Amino acid sequence: MKKYLNRLIQHQHLTKDEARNVLVEMAEGKFDPHQVASFLTIYMMRPITIEELSGFQEALLDLCLPVNLSNYDPIDLCGTGGDGKDTFNVSTLASFVTAGAGVPVSKHGNYGVSSVCGSSNVMEHLGIVFSKDEYVLKKCLDNANITVLHAPLFHPAMKAVAPIRRALGVKTFFNMLGPLVNPAFPKKQLVGVFSLELARIYGYLYQKTDKNYSVIYALDGYDEASLTGNLKQINKTGEHLLTPAHFGTKAIDPKLIEGGKDVASSAELFLKVLNSQGTEQQNKVVIANAALAISTAEDINIEQAIEKAEDSLFNQKALGCFERLKKTLVEA
Repeated sequence: MKKYLNRLIQHQHLTKDEARNVLVEMAEGKFDPHQVASFLTIYMMRPITIEELSGFQEALLDLCLPVNLSNYDPIDLCGTGGDGKDTFNVSTLASFVTAGAGVPVSKHGNYGVSSVCGSSNVMEHLGIVFSKDEYVLKKCLDNANITVLHAPLFHPAMKAVAPIRRALGVKTFFNMLGPLVNPAFPKKQLVGVFSLELARIYGYLYQKTDKNYSVIYALDGYDEASLTGNLKQINKTGEHLLTPAHFGTKAIDPKLIEGGKDVASSAELFLKVLNSQGTEQQNKVVIANAALAISTAEDINIEQAIEKAEDSLFNQKALGCFERLKKTLVEA
């Protein structure tokens, strides 16, 4: 590790193979925790390169426990986190709205590290039982059109790093990696990222694949379609600028989409929105993100996708998906 740290301190970059190897060795517990913390800290203070991110991704995918859900052709809705905005659990709610609109979803998620309440925190609090059993995951898709892939179950090699990330409590390059390492290897993906630079790196990586993707970044700093301002979308057709007007609304006050202060209040807000009792602004943001996922998965325009998302949320189809998912997992 010392040689890598010295090079990074001197503003040098790692090759793809070096990045892959250092992450594998990190996962194998070969480094002192202080060295790992230093390595993570350096990447908070300098940009990551495409080669480095690609090498880290390759390592995690090689080390993960894969699950084959290809017959369902699901989409993943996953943000990097790390934007420091502490919004409510938008992408998780949008995942259920997307599933309720008829699009199969394989939701990759984890506990919050740099946020109050991550996707897995709220799901677990609401009684979702995580599983890595492929039969159970497929049964969830059969019954609820959505399945939840709790990252620690599929990335056991990262167990050695988890306590260090929690102790640091800030975003690291693992935030950048989360959406890139879904163990189901979905061919469809909506990804929210915390910087425009990272959005363009993701776009570069994805354009080399056969994925149908949308990478989004709100220009005022959100890793999702916050509707608080303009939004940059990168997909296979290029780079696009979307405004709140594209989603039928004026710009939203950021205070109106803040999340709970703890897991319990976040879960309460989650259920309120899912039961069609959210505020107009909360509903608009969830529908916008679901619509982006639906339009990506079905290759339809955003207006058609918004209609499907509204039908899913307001006619409680999304709620039905959540209840059936919970029931399936409890009975499994």
